[in-house]
Amino acid sequence: MKMWWPKILLFILYSSLCCVTGAEEIISVFGYEGKEAQVSCSYDEGYESYEKYLCRNDCGSDDDVLITTTQGSKNRYSISDDTNKKVFTATISNLNKNDAGKYWCGVTRSGKDYYPAEVELKVVSDTCCDSFTKVQSYEGGSVAISCPYESQDQNNMKYICRRNQPSSCLQQALITSNNRQNTQFSLTDDKESRKFTVTITSLTQKDSGSYLCGVHRNTGLDVFSAVDLKVIENTCCDSSSKVQSYEGGSVSICCPYESQDQNNIKYICRGNQPSSCLQQALITSNNRQNTQFSLTDDKESRKFTVTITSLTQKDSGSYLCGVKRNTGLDVFSAVDLEVRGERSQIYLI
Repeated sequence: MKMWWPKILLFILYSSLCCVTGAEEIISVFGYEGKEAQVSCSYDEGYESYEKYLCRNDCGSDDDVLITTTQGSKNRYSISDDTNKKVFTATISNLNKNDAGKYWCGVTRSGKDYYPAEVELKVVSDTCCDSFTKVQSYEGGSVAISCPYESQDQNNMKYICRRNQPSSCLQQALITSNNRQNTQFSLTDDKESRKFTVTITSLTQKDSGSYLCGVHRNTGLDVFSAVDLKVIENTCCDSSSKVQSYEGGSVSICCPYESQDQNNIKYICRGNQPSSCLQQALITSNNRQNTQFSLTDDKESRKFTVTITSLTQKDSGSYLCGVKRNTGLDVFSAVDLEVRGERSQIYLI
């Protein structure tokens, strides 16, 4: 039985010298597939001149050591040592899912090496998100994109970028809460409701596409929500109703709507630009009468009627019947009014 003791002692000695049994701290590092991750490890005073390294598994063999400060760089790995701050940093580039797992920060010394930190690396896909919000607006108009966030992020920086790559979103931000306005973009932050809003003006169809609302986290990865913006042509509609009347008379324009819009605001405007129709409304269901225009709403038949009196030929032209939607774009139907010179009165049903 005693003959086994030397072998057992040798095994214990080997294990204590070559294998990691614990580290002073555990740190979490995150990275995106295809990008890089940096592992920064602090060490105690007195080890400035010692060799440092990053290793995997139990660090018991040369194959487990990925990079050393003696090498500087190798394959996808590089390392640097700031002796003034007593921090060495290892970089892993071109990350893939197989890189996820446990690493160790090591310092070479006689006897058992010194391991200042254990590292847990998580690698995530550089895409976002499982769901997205759809937003629409018109060319030449504006759109407000609402971005919710968690209570813990109230004082963190917010931003928005194009496309759906989280890794480069902050670097390519169109606007941030640190710089709240530029030519086309502005950002406001309502901390009470935990939403920040990005307004985009002077829209063109080139502004259509994917956007990411981002919140910068001091530790770990930033958090995102996705938005899909569609900018459509600022004209309406594929067809229009023809209405005729005479100078000095009146005309009633009948505007149908869907059952879901019974309690929504109705209105009419001139021209055929939906983006500015409500702002330029001649009459609305909230203000049903003025000198020349009046509006009645028959909810049972789902039609509202706009009556125009004291017609002149200047009243001829295109009109839009509009229904305001609480979400999405307002809906419209088009009317073309012709006012003739002879005095009379007709109604279109």
